[in-house]
Amino acid sequence: MGLWSATALNMIDMIGVGPFITMPLVLSAMGGPQALLGWIAGALLAVCDGLVSAELGAALPASGGSYRYLREMYGPQKWGRLISFLFIWQVSFSAPLSIATGCIGLAGYAAYYWPELETVYAHHDAAVNIPWAGPLQVSWIVTPGTALAVVICFFTVLLLYRRITVISRLSKILWFGVMGTIGWIIFAGLTHFNAALALDFPPAAFKLSHEFLVGLGGAMLVATYDYWGYYNVCFLGDEIKDPEKNIPRALLLSILLVACLYLAMNVCILAVVPWREMVHAGQNNSGLYVVSLFMQRVYGDWAARLVTGLVIATAFASVFSLMLGYSRVPYAAAKDGNYFKAFAKLHPKHRFPHISLLALGVVAAAFCFLRLKDAIAALVVIRLILQFLVQAVGLIVLRIRRPDLPRPFKMWLYPLPALLACAGFLFILFNRKNWEKEMRYAAVILLTGVIIYLIRAWKDSQWPFALAKVKT
Repeated sequence: MGLWSATALNMIDMIGVGPFITMPLVLSAMGGPQALLGWIAGALLAVCDGLVSAELGAALPASGGSYRYLREMYGPQKWGRLISFLFIWQVSFSAPLSIATGCIGLAGYAAYYWPELETVYAHHDAAVNIPWAGPLQVSWIVTPGTALAVVICFFTVLLLYRRITVISRLSKILWFGVMGTIGWIIFAGLTHFNAALALDFPPAAFKLSHEFLVGLGGAMLVATYDYWGYYNVCFLGDEIKDPEKNIPRALLLSILLVACLYLAMNVCILAVVPWREMVHAGQNNSGLYVVSLFMQRVYGDWAARLVTGLVIATAFASVFSLMLGYSRVPYAAAKDGNYFKAFAKLHPKHRFPHISLLALGVVAAAFCFLRLKDAIAALVVIRLILQFLVQAVGLIVLRIRRPDLPRPFKMWLYPLPALLACAGFLFILFNRKNWEKEMRYAAVILLTGVIIYLIRAWKDSQWPFALAKVKT
């Protein structure tokens, strides 16, 4: 792939279904149109962290992405082995969460056609007390939409349970579908722009206070989810022409273009649909099909039904692509000897990692019982702690450990972007309502991952037990 092909594929991975389902969540976090600050701050954070991935992708241009970077940064036979294992371990949770959010979002838009999908049959809040940490809380909900999301999960597994030869064609269709939908939304908003609605800020909207910072943290968390995918080009290093130049260019260019599209689309929607309606939808986890309501007010029912179908198609294609890509990650680590051997098994006939695919589908289906905002929060917090923070710090470690490593692209203003990325991630982690809830999830995953790694390392005489066994 050349620069523009890589940029287009990266933009598809970034956009997916996120911006169509998360606008009410961002608005409810900040309580008004000032939530646009969340998307702007999220874009700046994506640029800072994107510079981390750009330098690493240019210096280590091969498939594997973060898994390979973490091994090299911290030492492939020592700490890097543990940290790269923890990366794959968290993917076993964050990947199904990512897929589940797409399925939940699809079901949410289907509720525009069939409102009864949002009927709540059961909901329950459970808690398990963890010594010295507090309660580990889990909230689940059962609606007809939940059942639809689970069905979509297993249907996707069924489609992928064969040799795949159409992913390139699917990516092109998804590109045109996503760009066409966003372009239509922006055109409709600009031709029906109501500045009074777009600038209808509540009192003290920009007053710097504790509540403002907490709201900004919550908005940035969702915006971070929406921007994610800018690093996906790094997983395709073997398939990109001149990767030393095109990986950084594609990565940074896709962030810039997607940020412009997001801001334009959100301003246009705010100029047509009153933000208070969207805040109500975000707080109640229902009526999240804001793009459908937008088109209904601009053109009528026919446009709303059409755009709803386009978003549903985009959501399904996104789920399909995510499940295809993520099912290969545990497989690659298992082949490398750094994950459970069962995940390295291939289907005897079609030669794809069927154990990895089935495990991913089952866990994703279980996560479909979460509320959308809870699934997004858990996904973002787990990845920030067990992937992005250690990677940003690791770039500085790699500069110190391997000063002789060829770096075709060097981070601008090093090390400021890496430090700003770490500061931004920490701000998101600790400046939100009920931030402790997801932090406990991440802590449990981290602790269990370390224990599992140590047991496997001791059994296989690997670091840190290899030297001890040799001495005895």
